Amino acid sequence: MKSLKSILILPLLLLFVTEGLSAQSQKLPRWDEIEYPPLKNFTKPELDIFTLDNGIEFYLIEDNELPLVNVRVTVRTGGILDPADKTGLTNILGDVLRSGGSENYPADELNTLLENKAASMETFGGFTSIGASMNVLKEDIDELLPVFVDLLQNPLIPEDKISLAKTQYKSSVSRRNDDQGGIANREFGRLIYGADSPYGRMMEYETIDAVTRADLEERHSEAFVGSNMLIGIVGDFNTEEMKQKLQAAFGSIPTGSPTNLFPPEINYEYTSTINFIDKPDVNQSYVLLGHIGGLRENPDYAALQVMNEVLSGGFSGRLFQVVRTDLGLAYAVFGAFGSGTLYEGQFYAGVMTQSASTAQAIDAIIEQIRRIQNEPITEEEIGLTKDQFLNSLVFRYDSKAKVLNERLSNEYVGLPADAFDKLIDEIKAVSIEDVQRVARHYLRPDALQILVVGNGAEIGDQLEKYGQVNNVDIEIPTPSSSSSSESGDAIRGAEWKDRMSGAMLPQGRPEGIIVMDAVNNVQTPNGPMALVSEQELDFTGQKLISTISTPMGDIVVEVGVSSGSQSMGGQSMNLPPTQVKAAWEELYRSPLWVALNPDQYIAEFLGVVEEEGAQYVQVKFQGEADNISLTVLLDLETALPFKSSSTYFVAQIGDNVSTETRFNDWKLSDGVMMAYERITFVNGTEQSTMKVNSHSLR
Repeated sequence: MKSLKSILILPLLLLFVTEGLSAQSQKLPRWDEIEYPPLKNFTKPELDIFTLDNGIEFYLIEDNELPLVNVRVTVRTGGILDPADKTGLTNILGDVLRSGGSENYPADELNTLLENKAASMETFGGFTSIGASMNVLKEDIDELLPVFVDLLQNPLIPEDKISLAKTQYKSSVSRRNDDQGGIANREFGRLIYGADSPYGRMMEYETIDAVTRADLEERHSEAFVGSNMLIGIVGDFNTEEMKQKLQAAFGSIPTGSPTNLFPPEINYEYTSTINFIDKPDVNQSYVLLGHIGGLRENPDYAALQVMNEVLSGGFSGRLFQVVRTDLGLAYAVFGAFGSGTLYEGQFYAGVMTQSASTAQAIDAIIEQIRRIQNEPITEEEIGLTKDQFLNSLVFRYDSKAKVLNERLSNEYVGLPADAFDKLIDEIKAVSIEDVQRVARHYLRPDALQILVVGNGAEIGDQLEKYGQVNNVDIEIPTPSSSSSSESGDAIRGAEWKDRMSGAMLPQGRPEGIIVMDAVNNVQTPNGPMALVSEQELDFTGQKLISTISTPMGDIVVEVGVSSGSQSMGGQSMNLPPTQVKAAWEELYRSPLWVALNPDQYIAEFLGVVEEEGAQYVQVKFQGEADNISLTVLLDLETALPFKSSSTYFVAQIGDNVSTETRFNDWKLSDGVMMAYERITFVNGTEQSTMKVNSHSLR
């Protein structure tokens, strides 16, 4: 006899099967056959707008969803006004305004106050504006609004915060060539606008150093006046009461003179160029090609946006469908017809592809640009594009803060308040003929500037089909070193160079790899730390390998001529080019490398000096590269180094440092003399002590 459980389960199973067969018998519509109801109209909240006698314009929206008040300030100035030799001035000012505090609320006091109130105040500098914001609880607005105004009106701009901001920006300069995409986007912009134009300039170590406190104070006093300020407030408040508070807080700011922010004209000439940046540590090419774009005020703006979406709008765009999906040539493919509000944008198409397929991917993109000019797009393409645009509007105004921010942005750049509403109607009206017309008029497939960032050894001669290849130099200029310019006796210097080489390598230049086991005691902010390591110097094959023992396992750092890697536990990552370069330069500044490669150095005898009760010969060694210089004190009897010193630029901190290494306890093994104790000082402070356990030749 069947159990009651079996009797109940069987009908249920039959029910599910029957329903499944019934569903399969009905033809379900495809995704593009589904009819969607029309989008409901969205009514944007009204803004209350008023202007103070000093020229400050205010835009207010009440939003009582949360007990918060947010204030956003836009100041008419920007990096576009920075002198060429002080590029970065606006960025530094934007940082220091907040980090330095104000006259009544210095940095530490301000930070404590904001932390206790769970509030925030921020400032930042941009290319076409300086911004500031405050976010506070409703109950604290009366107390903190005057603090915010004091920060904007009476900043301290202290020297220590200026120095900190400069160090941070110089550190970013040192890393700007690490990322392949960052290099491509930066240098493509310089191709379009010109490297010397305000749109193509970059912060450099020297332009950052050139900025003074007086420069920052002058820019602040010129910019932070009523006629340059646009302020938006959104949050839980009563509008009439808030107006009175704003009048009391901001009314004392002087009117001043409005800043002329009209950007310089771009005199672009359409031309075909092929440009290459060699980045040996990558195995793919990052390609950008295009020319100047347009302005937002262009009557064809809506048609250009539709054209852009059809050509390169994500998964449904032609570039993605053809170059990536059909041809399989790309990891990523993208593009845009940029229309700037204050100056022309860029038209570009880009692709990330294997080195071997670089030219094939470029040709495929150019073919699609020609295709959108020569073949009308389909009804399906234009319909899908319009739907995607219009359906995205639900996210455009999903908060009152977004409504306010868009209105402020439109006002700042001179667009009408209803600019986006007009764009919706214009998008709806775009026809297939409009798309082909603007593609033919604004795109120039025969006058494209092409930029490739990739591995030259892997790419080979693929780019030569596009014309004479311009090799773009992206080396970061470094300030001149403060190394001693003292000159001495070159003849006696050469003699002492030979004596030092003979003392360190008594059997001549060895064949093989120098291996050294050592313990390096390094001073860190958390105290001394001992690093046990094995180091290999393959001076013939130009390779450095360090295996560092840690409680978590061994870390292996391998540095070749132009690339390096760090690995641990089977995981590996490439070293940035700046670290690879720094590792080699550190070796080039060592007496051992001089002894191994004496022909690469010019030596000058500077005389005999006395130190710690003993006399030493002082010799200056200058390497083939200008930044490789070291001064060595040699023992009068043995010619072995007692001390070496050097001053050089460190990219990571953006400044010159002075180092000194003292050598003790020399021992001979396999024809190589090695100091078994090395004490290193940086800017006069002891940094590390290395104790060598053994060394050999392998």
